[in-house]
Amino acid sequence: MILYGYVIMTNHIHLIIQAENNNLSDVLRDFKKFTARVILEKIQFEPESRREWMLERFQKATETHSRNKQNQFWQYGNHAEEIFSNKFMWSKLDYLHLNPVRAGIVNKAQDYIYSSANNYINDTGILEVTLAANPVVNVLKVSNVHRNIGYE
Repeated sequence: MILYGYVIMTNHIHLIIQAENNNLSDVLRDFKKFTARVILEKIQFEPESRREWMLERFQKATETHSRNKQNQFWQYGNHAEEIFSNKFMWSKLDYLHLNPVRAGIVNKAQDYIYSSANNYINDTGILEVTLAANPVVNVLKVSNVHRNIGYE
């Protein structure tokens, strides 16, 4: 997975990612599976004052889905959009970087540490990203179709 941009909010996450082998849905599935497992383990086995409440919410979420029987951490599905131009890429990067500003958490996007805004503004960040200088693929060229760039 190539990560171009992200923001982690209290109740959702936005990612701009690219799957290297035309398997974006597999990458997202594995990402959700891994992060859910690790986060649930942390909630269950480390000090957490809201443990019972959170586990009850995750258990209750399984009632509307047949796949998970114990805990439902992520919502089913995603809202992926194909990135088809530089203008659209930068529009999505701006949108996700401004999420914490719109939520009133920070005044400037680069002040929110759980986003890639600092990667673009100051060349630093808590996660490494591939800067989106020109990540757009010409989908009309058959040899490029497998690149599979997406936004969620």
